[in-house]
Amino acid sequence: PIITFDTEDEAIRLANNTEYGLVAYVFTRDLNRGIRMGERLETGMLGLNAGVVSNAAAPFGGVKQSGLDREGGLEGIEEYLYTQYIGIADPYAG
Repeated sequence: PIITFDTEDEAIRLANNTEYGLVAYVFTRDLNRGIRMGERLETGMLGLNAGVVSNAAAPFGGVKQSGLDREGGLEGIEEYLYTQYIGIADPYAG
């Protein structure tokens, strides 16, 4: 839905007042305002002056009841990996 607002604080309050958080969209001529609002929105993805955010190289996922973790991008593959450190003795150490 499209809802009008008077202040950024009101817009953020309205947008975050939901149990979902897959994607939000901000359309503005002021890039600083868009970034500022994006940092405050409780969402997994943000379309800033863009109507489509899907990209195979980018992580896809939400927050709240819109899911946990990510699929796609480097973040998506990390769920299937684990990190292991192996310390090997230096053969030249005396």
